[in-house]
Amino acid sequence: MIAADALHYAWRSISAQRTRSFLTLAGIAVGITAVILLTSIGKGIHGFVLGEFSQFGTNVVGISPGRSAARGGGPTGLPTSVRPLTLEDAQALQHLPGVIGVVPTAWGNAEAQARGRLRRTIVYGVSADALPVFNMQLAVGQFLPGEGLDQARSFVVLGAKLKQELFGADNPLGERLRLGGQSFRVIGVLAPKGQFLGLDLDDTAFVPAARAMELFNREGLTEINLSYAEGASAKAVAAAAESVLAARHGRADFTVTTQEEMLGTLSNILDILTMAVAALGSISLLVGAVGIVTIMTIAVAERTHEIGLLLALGSRRGTILRLFLGEAVVLAVLGSLLGVAVGFGLAMAIRLFVPALPVSTPLPYVLLAVASSAVIGLLAGVLPARRAARMDPVEALRSE
Repeated sequence: MIAADALHYAWRSISAQRTRSFLTLAGIAVGITAVILLTSIGKGIHGFVLGEFSQFGTNVVGISPGRSAARGGGPTGLPTSVRPLTLEDAQALQHLPGVIGVVPTAWGNAEAQARGRLRRTIVYGVSADALPVFNMQLAVGQFLPGEGLDQARSFVVLGAKLKQELFGADNPLGERLRLGGQSFRVIGVLAPKGQFLGLDLDDTAFVPAARAMELFNREGLTEINLSYAEGASAKAVAAAAESVLAARHGRADFTVTTQEEMLGTLSNILDILTMAVAALGSISLLVGAVGIVTIMTIAVAERTHEIGLLLALGSRRGTILRLFLGEAVVLAVLGSLLGVAVGFGLAMAIRLFVPALPVSTPLPYVLLAVASSAVIGLLAGVLPARRAARMDPVEALRSE
């Protein structure tokens, strides 16, 4: 029997029992739709999270106090004497090859008060390099001046939302603002930056790192961030920073992390989560496989006489086997195509009506789901097809 005749035979068998066939198609379609939707949301979140981290620049090396166990630190939970990161450490890193910006950082929460208005906000102690390093833009005024890190004056730059809450539509430049128990002069307002993983970056205040350490009564910095030139090696910059600080501290009691490493680790975690949700959606395909086994078993039982006639007319058992396997595969493929259409349609609807939810349909997962459905149809049809191929033609012809 040629392929065209086999496909025609399979289609005629499927269309003869439309309701039963449609329910089987629906089982496969639901599985494919679930895979597409879950992986689309997972991939969308993957891109969203990486984009959120990348908005602060991509050529950044972070240094934090304390040695991470992943980099060879000692057993956790034991008493340790970690030397804090200081402004002098940050100054020592300014002259490293390839480094174009150094941002010592100390942050905390404080009450901001101006013109009789009070608001609790996040205060970041940084340096003048924070503006280019973290891809921030000014709306009005200027950013923190490039003075000596340990001799910085009491200036403050406001986030867009904090400025609006404290000064409304008025120009705040030159106004006095109290943070905690200290007085600062407003010299600039940042352009809106938006949110980062739920943190409102516009509801912030930026002051010199030395003033922040005084404000929060801290001996050391929260972290130091380095920005390196395009084309420079992140690993080389990280190694040079580690060498300088190890010499200053007497040992490596700090952790150096490149943004490439952080984004790579984060990407791997998100990829695993995407595959996990795809696997959850694939469980629905197993339900579809059960439906194919059921309908094919019923079909073999109902068409025993037809099978006996084919065998009596000289059809080989291998041909019978391929006919029923083909019918199962056609059911699975039709169901998968229906699922792809519905899945893409729902993904587009989500993008249109729920723009806040990131959705990005990964084509490899779609192709894999369709291929999996064909394989599932083939495997689900094996037992009923073998039963049909092994029938005795005489006994089959006697059946009603």
